[in-house]
Amino acid sequence: MGAQATGTGTGMSDTDHKDRQFVTALARGLDVLRAFKPGDGALGNNDLVARTGLPKPTVSRLTGTLTELGYLIHSPRNGTYQLGTGVLALGYAMLANIGLRDRARPAMKDLAEQASVTVALGARDRLSVVYLEVCKGPQIITISRNIGERLPVESTAMGLAILATLPDAERDYLLRALHERDRKTVPAIEKDIARATKEIASQGFCTSFGGWIPDVNAVAAPVVADDGENVYAINVGGPSFMVTQERLSEDLGPRLADIARALAMP
Repeated sequence: MGAQATGTGTGMSDTDHKDRQFVTALARGLDVLRAFKPGDGALGNNDLVARTGLPKPTVSRLTGTLTELGYLIHSPRNGTYQLGTGVLALGYAMLANIGLRDRARPAMKDLAEQASVTVALGARDRLSVVYLEVCKGPQIITISRNIGERLPVESTAMGLAILATLPDAERDYLLRALHERDRKTVPAIEKDIARATKEIASQGFCTSFGGWIPDVNAVAAPVVADDGENVYAINVGGPSFMVTQERLSEDLGPRLADIARALAMP
């Protein structure tokens, strides 16, 4: 699971790459696509410049190319762009090829319905974790999460579960990228990773009580894919008045760890 690059606005710079195989123009085009977030709607070139940190002429060339290829849809009337069906096709092809997702869904659905919680499966993408599958129980109040949503890797239970399980070299690379983004936060992140590592070793899951958003609690368990390379995680989380620390630590966390261990088996 090799380290990946992003543009200036994502925390991993092109200067991190010395490999002649690395194509900067392609990486920047992907940065433009990644700049679109759920619920954004249409974005203009100025929005994309702000989000990627790329020069405006570069963004203009990239949006023109991506539109021609079908990955963006351009509105001539207001000069804005939306993601096109080409991106959707790539996303569905990727999800269809993750066998772990299909294997995890029944157990995730059972836990969600039995415990009235939301259970999610995710994987790392640069400095974020992305939801690949979400199963929602019959709870009335929850934090809305959907497939494709991104969360910070360094402050969520799911992200910490992945960081604690990654090979040392890959984790060190990500810590360097986080240091480049904001060096002041790295000591606290390293402390959280060490805590998560100990929790996973002792109980099979790690915790985040208000670490990402105040009054939101979560637990997560890592899952290493059959190939031994890709690291995923499953989590349960929600408002602290619904999923208390005690409930997560004594009930939902152990059940989540059991699911993770079963998924890790060939």
